[in-house]
Amino acid sequence: MPTDGAAVTLRPITPEDMDFLLAVYASTRAEEMDQVPWSDEQKADFLRFQFEAQHRYYQEHFPAAAFDLIVVGDEPVGRLYVDRLDIALLPERRGSGLGSQLLDQLLNEAREASKLVRIHVEHNNPAMRLYLRLGFEKIEEQGVYHLMEWRPSGESGG
Repeated sequence: MPTDGAAVTLRPITPEDMDFLLAVYASTRAEEMDQVPWSDEQKADFLRFQFEAQHRYYQEHFPAAAFDLIVVGDEPVGRLYVDRLDIALLPERRGSGLGSQLLDQLLNEAREASKLVRIHVEHNNPAMRLYLRLGFEKIEEQGVYHLMEWRPSGESGG
């Protein structure tokens, strides 16, 4: 679902956004939850617990981070946490070019500041193709995640 010309903006999260942020988080774990033999209630409780733990951790350990909602027109469609920290979109917004647009902006900012960008990506995350296309390289395996890194043009790792 493309943005149809609607403006893509970011706005700081508020306490009123917690239900939406939980829904975004849960949507990123849907395939994983399909594999467990739990009731819908157990899955919801687990996801709420995990979301709240992640949110609390991010808030405590990344106090300088920007915690923003991604908004297309007037519709919240995802989150972008930057310290830069986390990006997640609702399933119906994935594959629309929105993530590419946001990451291009972030990478341009990093290029101008001569900073590298790192991201943890689950092994089976379909967005892996996007990160590879944008020039991220897998630099380390960390359990279920690949640590990936992007460097401004002309810089080499190690």
